[in-house]
Amino acid sequence: MSMIVNRRDVDFYLDEMFDLSELLASERYGDHDRDSITAILDLAQQIAEEAFLPCAAELDECEPVFEDGKAITPAVLKTCLETYVQAGLPTATFDAAHGGMQLPILVANFMQGMFQAANAPAVGYVFLTQSNAHMLQACGSQALCDRFLAPLIEGRWFGTMCLSEPHAGSSLSDIRCMAEPKGDGAYKLTGTKMWISGGEQDISENIVHMVLARTPDAPLGVKGISLFLVPKIRVEDDGSLGESNNIALAGLNHKMGQRGTTNTLLNFGEGGECLGYLVGEVNEGLKNMFHMMNEARIGVGMLATMSGLAGYLYSLDYARNRPQGRHPGDKDPNSPMLPIIEHADIRRLLMEQKVAVEGSLALLSYCSQLVDRQLIASDPEESQRLTLLLELLTPVAKSWPSEYTLEANKHAIQILGGYGYTREYPVERLYRDNRLNPIHEGSHGIHGLDLLGRKVNLAGGVTLAIFEEEMQPALEAAAGSESLAAMGEALTGIWKLAEHTIETVNQEADTVTRLSSATPFLDAFGHVVIAWLWLRQALIAQQALQNGAQADTDFYEGKVAACQFFYRYHLPQAAEKLRYVASQDRSVLDTQASWFTGQ
Repeated sequence: MSMIVNRRDVDFYLDEMFDLSELLASERYGDHDRDSITAILDLAQQIAEEAFLPCAAELDECEPVFEDGKAITPAVLKTCLETYVQAGLPTATFDAAHGGMQLPILVANFMQGMFQAANAPAVGYVFLTQSNAHMLQACGSQALCDRFLAPLIEGRWFGTMCLSEPHAGSSLSDIRCMAEPKGDGAYKLTGTKMWISGGEQDISENIVHMVLARTPDAPLGVKGISLFLVPKIRVEDDGSLGESNNIALAGLNHKMGQRGTTNTLLNFGEGGECLGYLVGEVNEGLKNMFHMMNEARIGVGMLATMSGLAGYLYSLDYARNRPQGRHPGDKDPNSPMLPIIEHADIRRLLMEQKVAVEGSLALLSYCSQLVDRQLIASDPEESQRLTLLLELLTPVAKSWPSEYTLEANKHAIQILGGYGYTREYPVERLYRDNRLNPIHEGSHGIHGLDLLGRKVNLAGGVTLAIFEEEMQPALEAAAGSESLAAMGEALTGIWKLAEHTIETVNQEADTVTRLSSATPFLDAFGHVVIAWLWLRQALIAQQALQNGAQADTDFYEGKVAACQFFYRYHLPQAAEKLRYVASQDRSVLDTQASWFTGQ
């Protein structure tokens, strides 16, 4: 049993739920077939299990150190990343014209997910780099792409995104980093950036920073932000490396988890000129940065999911093999102890993990498929429809897995009991690694504001209508199923409640009041999306069972049981949150700051 992936589940999503064969029949992905996809996944699993998983605990214990202005990383980190790069895996999502594998995003996310489950901090460097390169490809000039793109795609150089500043945090409208034009096409960067993952390391030949900054006389707020490519080491016209670009490491942040990924405070222009190059147009930096951020948000959702999966698989194996106690009615101390999976509460904790992890896998697979369908779409109207659907679901894809697979990691620790709390077992590390995911790439609360404040009302509410269309086939199929009809009715009912909640909130004129319960809405709306995806899984599983899938009976029965559990236990909680949001309760807003302690 693998501790990083359930390949039967991967096949289920690729072949039975999201129809990989349709993607492979397109011109874009026509060079691949199912056998080649399997071979790529086999290779990724082998490298992840043999090179990344064994050193995960060591990287957690031996985090990078700050010496002589540099971040020094453990040798084992360099070794496993070198293995990844030499296998050509950084090229997975890039076009063949750039030397890439041109894999479907649906496949690439599973491939990369195995590394996230095995050792998320190690592979974080290359995933940031891929998002960095995709943004450069989408927004950068041909001259910038010619100089910087190939080394990023190949994994010889790593990349970062530099948004936050110490005084501003997530409030990008308040950033102060400045970029002054030099008159020769370059800009002189000055300022400080904080929380920069991979901002300094001794692994890659160079680091390419994507930096948000202001130009002189730029408008205030986010409308005055531009995007700049700023290399750690200057790059000559012929692509060779030149002198230092005067980016100083001011310090490393010591983290609760994901310790193997450096997290840095950087000073630009300290000790000399720091040169940067405009990416896109002046004052359009935030719009351009969203190319990277939206990709990274789906990536963070997958990262959280795979951390949850790793904890689930480990605790499941432990529960099957750990003998302890007897059934409540068995008082005979001479009777044999049971594997703890026989205890009802352990099964509940395992089921909690299953519904969160596999629900999240379905969500991230669905979003990945939407990206693929965008890439192969020839009809502009269909492409726009897919864009709006992704706009609606991106905050959910980042946030729901981050919140609820973290809960799954908590349940994994609980199954191991006292052992789960110790560093001799990986589940406490997986929890700590996963705890970052509700924070970075936009905190949980920010995505709630985005969803309730913008995304549900995009194009006059068309996004909701599109999503409702997506749900209809499952609802119609459930109506014709004796065992699943009640679930279809429950989903229909809670969708109407969600629509009513949005209508009620939209009637509130005061913005602060209207958005005061955005986070509970995000959680509840995510539950609705996950409920739909669980219904789809159950419908597929039920059909397979009816068709006599003897070899996979246990697998499919598990899908149906998990769907039932989610609908009976979790979906009613979403209804309560939606009613709370619709009530526009002011108990939080009206609480005075002094009331929290009475001082």
